[in-house]
Amino acid sequence: MTGQKKPLSEVLGVGQIEPEISASNLINVGSTERLLSAAGGALLFTYGLRQGSLSGLFLAAVGGGLIFRGASGYCPYNNAIGRNTAEDEKVVDAIEITKSLTINKPRAEVYSYWRKLENLPIFMEHLAEVNEIAPKRSHWKAKIPGAGFAGSLGTIEWEALIIDEVENERLIWKSVEGASVNNAGEVRFADGPDGSTQLSAVIQYRPPAGALGETVSKLFNPAFKAMITNDLLRFKQLMETGSIAHITG
Repeated sequence: MTGQKKPLSEVLGVGQIEPEISASNLINVGSTERLLSAAGGALLFTYGLRQGSLSGLFLAAVGGGLIFRGASGYCPYNNAIGRNTAEDEKVVDAIEITKSLTINKPRAEVYSYWRKLENLPIFMEHLAEVNEIAPKRSHWKAKIPGAGFAGSLGTIEWEALIIDEVENERLIWKSVEGASVNNAGEVRFADGPDGSTQLSAVIQYRPPAGALGETVSKLFNPAFKAMITNDLLRFKQLMETGSIAHITG
C-alpha cells in the first residue's frame, strides 16, 4: 500500500504561504468573447493608427485594450460588476519551490546577509535588482529568460511586504495587491551542528492568467525551479567562502 505523499514544505516544517489571488490571476471572459475582442481590437488598433489623428490614437488605445482582453481572458469591467462569461472560473495555480540546506556559518550572520534584501540579486541570478523602499516594503525586478516575445519583455517588476519577521529565525513575505506576479515565501534559519545554520525556504509564485501568464510562466518551469536551487547553493558558497565561483563553457 502506498502512503499519501506530503508536500515537501510540510516535511521540512516550513509553512505553506499562499500568494494572493488577484484580478490578474482570473479568467472572466469566455472563449467566444475573447476571439471577438482580439479580432475587433486588432481592427480598431490598425485603423486608429492609420488615421494619424487624436481620435485615431484614441481608437488605437481602445483596440489595444480589447486585444489585451482577448489575449489575457481578463476584463476589469467584468470584475468590477461581478460578471463572468468564462465557461469555468479559472485561477492560475501557485507553483511551489522548496529547498533546505546547511550553511557552515553562524545563524545570525546568515540571517543578517539575507535580511538585507538588496543582497539577493548577488546570488539569485533570476533577479535583476531588489530595492528596499521602506523597512518592510521592497521593489523587485526579475529577468524573463528566453527568446522571442518573452525575451523582448526583458524584466517584470512587483512590490512585496514582509508580513512576519523574527530576527535570526524567519522571514515571511507576500507581494502587494495588484502585483504583476503574485508571490509569497518563507525562509527559516535554525541552528545546525557545530555552529552551522539550517536554512529552509519555500517560495511560491502565481503568474497571471491568459497569454501574458503563458509568457511569464517561462520563469516558473522546471528549469526555473533548478535555477532557484542553484541560487541557494550559490548563497551557501558565498556565505562560506566569501565569493561565488562562476563556471563557463
